[in-house]
Amino acid sequence: MPNSFSASGNNDSGTASVFRTESSTTHHTIELDGQPLNYRATAEWTTLRKIHKPVAEVFHTSYFVDTDDNGSRPLTFVFNGGPGAASAFLHMGALGPQRVSFGASGTIPPMPVKVLDNLENWLPFTDLVFIDPVGTGFSRALKENSSSDGSAKAGNQSAGPSEDTAFWDIDRDLNSLGELICRILSQQHRWTSPLFIAGESYGGFRVAKMTRMLQETHGVGLCGALLISPAIEFEGLFGTDYNLTHWIEVFPSLVATAHQHGRTENVVGEQSQEEVAALAADFATQQLSRWLALGNALPEEDRTEITKRMAELTGLSESFIENAGGRITAPQFCRELLKDQKRVLGLYDASLSTADPFPDRANFEGPDPSLLSIDPLFTAAINQQLRSTLKVDSELDYRLLCMEVFEKWKHEAAEHVFKTAVGAMDDLRYGMSLNEHMKVFIAHGYFDLITPCYATGRQAELMKLTDDQAQNLTTKNYNGGHMFYSWDSSRVAFRDDAARFYESAIPDQN
Repeated sequence: MPNSFSASGNNDSGTASVFRTESSTTHHTIELDGQPLNYRATAEWTTLRKIHKPVAEVFHTSYFVDTDDNGSRPLTFVFNGGPGAASAFLHMGALGPQRVSFGASGTIPPMPVKVLDNLENWLPFTDLVFIDPVGTGFSRALKENSSSDGSAKAGNQSAGPSEDTAFWDIDRDLNSLGELICRILSQQHRWTSPLFIAGESYGGFRVAKMTRMLQETHGVGLCGALLISPAIEFEGLFGTDYNLTHWIEVFPSLVATAHQHGRTENVVGEQSQEEVAALAADFATQQLSRWLALGNALPEEDRTEITKRMAELTGLSESFIENAGGRITAPQFCRELLKDQKRVLGLYDASLSTADPFPDRANFEGPDPSLLSIDPLFTAAINQQLRSTLKVDSELDYRLLCMEVFEKWKHEAAEHVFKTAVGAMDDLRYGMSLNEHMKVFIAHGYFDLITPCYATGRQAELMKLTDDQAQNLTTKNYNGGHMFYSWDSSRVAFRDDAARFYESAIPDQN
């Protein structure tokens, strides 16, 4: 992706900005349920420093409802994941005052892109700060190219600004977000507001980690944390011939998808997605797990029975399942389910499909209808929102999803090569004990094959929470995929559930 590091202005009093940008504050009104809601929007960069030296500038967009006492209103810090994704997905898809237009069931509409007032925005019950982590959106870190002794190389035409990848690390990323949140709380005089954090996908991993780090390291007390389609334990995200976890956790989402596409009607009838997913989860843990664990040691008659039931639940052939050894990968499933129609499903939302451009080729070489197809929607929507509605003037490219960040992401704090599994559930459990009043809300989409809903449901049962702690943890699944809020019905339900969550998480001040 091309980079541009020049812009005009200065956003940090007394300190020259690396990008020489200016903040922008605008005032707006949106009508909700026949009543006007007035709010101000501020889009700006905050300079992060290391021993007083500027090392990065982090872009964030804030929405504050106009009121006589902002300090008493909840304040939520929001980020997406990737790693390498900007906050535009939650910003322009679900929580912010404007959103991109989708079809009623999350389908991709015809161009041009339409940006609408978001009648399901969260401003009625919380102020919002959308953060773009370093390397995404308009956020950047720079360093000077230099020789080994630290001096600029003479005659080197490439000497000058180059992007610093030091922030593309699990712990450095978390610390930069923590520093930024503290800076914003001080700047806005909001340290005593009811505080929440919300993150999607890898952003959910960030949230789980930060329930511990923000409170323990930065002294930021939280009322609540929201994890949206989270990746919490990485070990379960990838399957091999030798593990069980991934295949068990993804299976209910395969069955829910088959049900959505009408491939299981003779088996489960008109049951709800919740009932179908529960049925599939029971089968995965009680029956499929035996085949996965025993392999060829499983008696043939048992394997035949399990294969037949899997075929009924997934809409795939018994021979396909037998050849796969019961381990059905998401990409295989997405190409196989509607193969008779020459259509392929999306990994991020398997309810969506598109024509397979090369149906006769052994390997799939077409687009994912739930990932690449949405990029033009969110790219146009966030640029329209920031540059036109919020009056941001910058020559920087807005990085919606930066694959360079994703590919170079690292974990420098890894203790040993054999300790490779990365997870955040322990941090979440720690955070819930550190602050026993903090509430946690975890949401998933049934048709998400990247971070399947049963993964969180299964892991939640292994957290060993006390009865009181268990009351503070809410899990909810919605129709839709990774961005289930692209469905109109799910976005409404999510907003309503979130409003109740906030109400329950904020103590009565009387």
